[in-house]
Amino acid sequence: MTLIARDGRTVMSESAPSTPRLRLRSGGSKGLLDGSWWPRSTDPVAEIPGLVLAIDKLRGPITRMMLYRGDWDSHPRRLAVDGRVVHLGFFASQPPGLLIALAGRAGDRVDLAVIPPGTAAAVAAAAMTLSAEDGNRIHAQDLVPAASGSGAGPLSESPTAGRSPEDAWETDGGHIAAVTPAVRANVTT
Repeated sequence: MTLIARDGRTVMSESAPSTPRLRLRSGGSKGLLDGSWWPRSTDPVAEIPGLVLAIDKLRGPITRMMLYRGDWDSHPRRLAVDGRVVHLGFFASQPPGLLIALAGRAGDRVDLAVIPPGTAAAVAAAAMTLSAEDGNRIHAQDLVPAASGSGAGPLSESPTAGRSPEDAWETDGGHIAAVTPAVRANVTT
C-alpha cells in the first residue's frame, strides 16, 4: 500500500523497495543521458525508493530528484527512503521521460530516461541499451521511438540538431512572429 500526503508531510511506502530495472553508462565519453530506468508503475512512492537505493550504491546518497509531472500519478514533495528524506520536484517544464537525481554533498547529477511502464520488453531493453551508450545524443523523450524504429537511430543526433535555433523553436511548438510591412518600415539597420 502507498501512502499519499497532500499537505507537505513526508511520505513513505509501506512495502519494501523493489529492485529497479536500471541501466547506467559504465564510463567513457559523456552522453546526453547517464542511463535509463524502467519503473513497473507510475506510482512514485512505490517505485522511487528502490531507484534511490540503487543509485546511492553507485553515486552516493540521493538528496533530490526532479521529474516530469505528467509521467506520475501523484506528486509527493518529500519521500522517506532508508531513514532519510529525499526531496522530489515534479515539473511540467521538465522534458517528458527525464529524471534528474542529485547525489552526494557535491551535487553529482545523474540524468536518466524514464521508460514508460507499459513499454514492450524488447523496446524497453533496446531503449535502455541506447541510453547507456557512450556518446549517446538521443534525448529522453526520443529514446523509446528511437528504440522501436520509429525515431532516430543509435548515437544519432537529436531531432533539433543541425537546425537553426529559429527552426528548432518553430518545430518544438514555438513560433516566430511574422513581420508586417508596417513594422518592417520602422526597423533601422
